[in-house]
Amino acid sequence: MSTIASDLRVKVRPSEARGHVDAGWLKSAHSFSFANYFDRNNMNFHNLRVINDDWVAAGGGFPMHPHENFEIFSYMLEGALAHEDTMGNGSTVRKGGIQFMSTGSGVQHSEFNPSSTDETHLLQIWLIPDRKNTTPRYEMLELDDIARDGNLQLFLSHDGRDGSIRTEAAADVYSGKLNSNDTIRFELADERVVYVHVARGEVQINGETLKDGDAIEAEGNGTLELTNGENAEVVLFHLSPRR
Repeated sequence: MSTIASDLRVKVRPSEARGHVDAGWLKSAHSFSFANYFDRNNMNFHNLRVINDDWVAAGGGFPMHPHENFEIFSYMLEGALAHEDTMGNGSTVRKGGIQFMSTGSGVQHSEFNPSSTDETHLLQIWLIPDRKNTTPRYEMLELDDIARDGNLQLFLSHDGRDGSIRTEAAADVYSGKLNSNDTIRFELADERVVYVHVARGEVQINGETLKDGDAIEAEGNGTLELTNGENAEVVLFHLSPRR
C-alpha cells in the first residue's frame, strides 16, 4: 500500500485485475473470488465479500436459488431487474434503485431481466453480517439524484438512520455522483476502513485517477478526497475491520 495522506494507506484495485465471466446471457466482472473465479488472496475486503459487475441480456436471469447469512443488494445502473422470493415478495427495480435482502436463516429467490430488448446493468453486492440466522427481510429504495449530486447519499447502514435500509452488517454504504467542479471529502477514523468502487465514469481519489470498474481500499486515519469527476458514480463502503 502507498501512503497518500497522513496515516492513510490506500491501495488501488484496477478493473482489469477482476475475474471475468461470459455465459452468453450474463457477462460479469468479479472484484472478489466468486463462482469459477478463485484467488485465495482475494476473497474479501473485511466484511465486503462480493462485488459483481453484471450485464444481463434481455430475458436472461437466475432461477430460484437459496442464500443464507449474507446481506445482498442489487445496485441498478441501467435497465430493470424482476425479483421473486419465498418470503412472498415480487417486485421490479430499475435504474437508480436498490433491491436488498437480509438472507439470515435462509431464503430462496429468482431474478431476471424482464425486457425483451434491453440489457440490464447492475452491481450485485454481498456483505457479511455480524449476526447469523436472523429473520430474512426484503426492502427496496430509490436513490435521490439531487441528494447525491456532488455528495454522498447514505442508503444502507447498520442502524437504518436517515432513511437508509438497515443491514445486519457493520457497514454504512453511500452512493455519490461527481462532475468537474465537485469535491467530496470523507474522513476515516476509529479504526474503520473504506472501499470505494467506481461504478462508472472517471474520478480522482487523493490524486489517483480511477475509471469505471476501478476501486480503492483505504485504512488508517485521514481524509479521502474525491475530485475531478467526469460523469462519475461511486459506491463507498465504510466498514468495521474483521479481526
